[in-house]
Amino acid sequence: MSITDQKTPIFDTVSVGDELPELVKYPDTRQLVMYAGASQDFVAIHYDLNVAREAGHSNVLIHGALKSAWLSELVTSWMGYGGRLLELSISYRSIDFPGSPVTCFGKVTNTRLEDDCGLVEIEIGLRNKEGLITTPGRALVSLPTQQTDD
Repeated sequence: MSITDQKTPIFDTVSVGDELPELVKYPDTRQLVMYAGASQDFVAIHYDLNVAREAGHSNVLIHGALKSAWLSELVTSWMGYGGRLLELSISYRSIDFPGSPVTCFGKVTNTRLEDDCGLVEIEIGLRNKEGLITTPGRALVSLPTQQTDD
């Protein structure tokens, strides 16, 4: 599906409590190496198992910024081509490792009109396979409002 095929929700149809479709990721060490190259983040704990073990971890660590990118993908996929991501705030609370699926989720917590602009606040997060929310956050999205003919 291309971004132009994505359907944008109309602000008037969005309600507090609405849940975004979950996005499941299956990170592996190859993806971490590719991300390190693309982001120029070559901190060895993200791709070198020996370095990670010396730091007391059983595996290499998923980049925090990669987790933020996945949460951004969750929100932008939901809002479609016609929405605007105005704010994104992420908190790194716990480590995630490759080899286990992680689930990105979101829930609408507030909707309001400001200057004829439909604003939607969304609580987002990344949950590991044990159910622990390792990366909570929030997003603010602008959606189009329903046009009425007068």
